[in-house]
Amino acid sequence: MLARSLIAALLCSCIGLAHAKGAEGQALAKAADIPWPAVIAHRGASFDAPESTRASYLLARDLGADYLEMDLQRTRDGQLIALHDTNLGRTTNIASQFPQQKDQPVSQFTLAQLKTLDAGSWYNQANPGRARASYAGLKILTLDDIIDIADQDPGHRPGLYIETKAPLLFPGIEQDLKAKLVQRGWLTADGQVAPGHRVVLQTFEKGSLTLLNQFMPKVPKVLLLWVGEGSIEPKVKGAYNPASAETKAAYYARQQPRDRAEFERWLDFAKANGAVGTGPSAALTQGGDQSYMDLVQPWMNQMAHAKGLLVHVYTVDDPVDFRTVMSAGVDGIFTNRSSELLKFYQRPASRTVDQILEANGF
Repeated sequence: MLARSLIAALLCSCIGLAHAKGAEGQALAKAADIPWPAVIAHRGASFDAPESTRASYLLARDLGADYLEMDLQRTRDGQLIALHDTNLGRTTNIASQFPQQKDQPVSQFTLAQLKTLDAGSWYNQANPGRARASYAGLKILTLDDIIDIADQDPGHRPGLYIETKAPLLFPGIEQDLKAKLVQRGWLTADGQVAPGHRVVLQTFEKGSLTLLNQFMPKVPKVLLLWVGEGSIEPKVKGAYNPASAETKAAYYARQQPRDRAEFERWLDFAKANGAVGTGPSAALTQGGDQSYMDLVQPWMNQMAHAKGLLVHVYTVDDPVDFRTVMSAGVDGIFTNRSSELLKFYQRPASRTVDQILEANGF
């Protein structure tokens, strides 16, 4: 009991410190109508359910996440879908369903073809401790499907946090996105976010940010940050060598912007092209596949705030890292574990993950 009380006291202290240090970010978030600090459900609640599927997004919504995050791509017949990878090998049974096309990009398939794929069984194989028989056969979702999920619960409509994924592969996707959001009533005819709705647009690509700002200047936008070719110029160039003894997480942790001026150049571009924030990566305490460059150092966040930019960090799942990034001054977190982040922010869900999944038929 004493240990639990001590943990609670430390958590309250950490949250209080984050709020005290986050005055600038809070003000910027309020001006952009963005919750502070924001819980951004990365591909849904993708620790506990297959990413970018109905199970994952329903769980994130019912936990109380502020945003449903997704990667937007386009099918051969022009339909907007949510999928992270530009090919289908990792998260579907494409190899058995369409063996001759298993290495082709998403853009080479119609929506009808994609809807025949199993987008859930891979999760059960990768995560036997969290596997559910009901995940087998889950389908790839369209943007319409996710909007339906967000709209279905009158008690809590989460926002949409939409990335143009590999937009150079999908010319015109920014216009398509605007048309869909207007059609579904999430944007007004003049391009403003509709009352009672929240939308954030995100991209790694400078050109796509420019186009998003051209077509949706009144919608909040975030420029995602990375160190490497085509992004922030690194201090030391050189690709990761899988043959070395170094882990990929350790390699990424060594990567730094060339200098402060190079980092500032990207912030200035974001601001000049309509962004209200940046989406930097974080180096995680335990390493792992989600551990990248440490782009949330306090000076970086202070510089972003001084330029009027929010900071939403990706992708953080553990309380030790929640504390680290919040103490550094971030304004929101992309997470696969919305349930844990909501607890950290002292906004726990009224039901457990298992209870929500079961209530939704999983």
